[in-house]
Amino acid sequence: MVEQPASAEQSASAGTTGSATGSAAARPQVPLLLSLVFLVYLAQMTLSPIIAPLAREAGLREWQIGATVSAAAVMVVLTSQFWGKRAQTHGTKPVLATALVLGATTMALFAWAAALGMRGVVTGAALVALFVMLRGVGFGLAISAVAPTAQTYIARVTDTEETRVRGMAGVGAVQGVAMIAGAIVGGVLASFGLLVPLIVIPALLALAALVTLVSLRPEPRHELIEHPARVRPTDSRVWPFLLAGFGMFTALGFFQIIIGFIVQDRLALDGRMTALTTGGVMLIAGIGMVVAQVVVVPRSGWSPATLLRVGSTISVIGFGLLAPNAGLTLLLIGTVFVGFGLGVATPGYTAGPTLLMRRDEQGGLAGLIGATNGLTFVIAPALSTALYGVWPLLPVVVSGVLMAIVAVFVFVHPRFRVLREAPARGD
Repeated sequence: MVEQPASAEQSASAGTTGSATGSAAARPQVPLLLSLVFLVYLAQMTLSPIIAPLAREAGLREWQIGATVSAAAVMVVLTSQFWGKRAQTHGTKPVLATALVLGATTMALFAWAAALGMRGVVTGAALVALFVMLRGVGFGLAISAVAPTAQTYIARVTDTEETRVRGMAGVGAVQGVAMIAGAIVGGVLASFGLLVPLIVIPALLALAALVTLVSLRPEPRHELIEHPARVRPTDSRVWPFLLAGFGMFTALGFFQIIIGFIVQDRLALDGRMTALTTGGVMLIAGIGMVVAQVVVVPRSGWSPATLLRVGSTISVIGFGLLAPNAGLTLLLIGTVFVGFGLGVATPGYTAGPTLLMRRDEQGGLAGLIGATNGLTFVIAPALSTALYGVWPLLPVVVSGVLMAIVAVFVFVHPRFRVLREAPARGD
C-alpha cells in the first residue's frame, strides 16, 4: 500500500493519546507505576549476579542456563502483544496484578527447584526441565506483561514528544536503578548463600502484587478500548525502530548473559566472589544507564532519532573497550559505556514510534516492542553461551559488530530523518 501524507488532524492524533481526560488523566499514577516496574525488575536483576555460580553449583552447563533464559524470552515474544492489548481492553491494574501473582508463584517454586539441585536431590534432565518451566516459561509469561502495560499507560497519559520521551525514559531509568539495586542485593545476599537471593525474589514480586491491588487505580471504563488495532511489524512507521531495537538488545543480551562467566574466568574467582564481582560490574552498568535516563535524556531535549544515534555510538565504544582481557578496571569502564549508551538510545527506540501511532494502536505497538526485546533474548543467551564455549571473546566481538550496524542504520535510514512527519497508517 502507498502511504498518503497525514492531514493535520491525523498528525495531531498520532502524537497524542486523545483521551487523557477525566480524573485518571488529571492525576496519572506514573510514579506508582514506575515503582511497580522497579520492584519487578529488581526481582529479576537480583537473580543475575548469582545465575552463573548457581548454574555451576547445581551441576548445569552454560548452554543449559542459556536455554532457560531463552525459554523466558520465547514467552515474552509470544505473549507481549496479548498483554499490551489486554492492558487497553481490561486496564492496567488487572493485567499487572495477574502477572505479578504468577511471577511470585513461579519464582518461589524455582527457589525450591534450585535448592533441590544444589543438594543433588534432582539432577540432570529433570533439573533442567524444572528450571526451564519455572524460571523460563512461568516467569517469562509473567514478566512479559510489565513493560507493554507500562508503556501503554504512559502513551495514554502523555500528549507531547517531550513528555512521552520523559515517560519512556522513566521506564528505562527504573530498570537501570533496578539493575543497580539488584546487583547490590543479589551480590550481598549471595555472601550468605546462593539460596538467600532466591527467597527474596518471590517476596519482592508478592509485594509488588499487593501494592498493585491496594493502590493502583483502575482506568475509567470510557478510557478502555474494546477493540485495539492490530499493529504489524512491517508497518513503515514501526519496523525501522524495531530493527534498531532488535540490534541493540541482541548486543546487550550477548554480553549480559555471559558477564558472570567472563568475570569468573578472566579474574579466576570462586563462586561467591564471582557473584559479588558480577554484582559490581552490573552496578556500574546500571549507574551508566540511570545517569543517561535521569539526567541526560530529560535535559537534552533531543529527538528520538538523535537519542538513538548518540546512544548507539557510545555503546560501540563500550564494546570495543570490553574486548581486551586487561583486568577489572577496563571491564568496568567498558561496561559503563555500554550502559550509558543504551540508556541514551532506549527512550528513542521506545518513544519514537508511539509519536506516530493512534491511541488505539498504542497497546499493539507496546506489545511489538516487548516482543522484539524478548526475541533478542531468545537468540542471544543460547547463542552467546555456545559461542563462549568456542572462544570466550567471540560473544563480545559479535555484540560490538551488531551495535556498530545499528549505529550506521539510524544515521542513514530516512525514517529517522523524518520522524516528526507523522504519516498515516501504512502497511
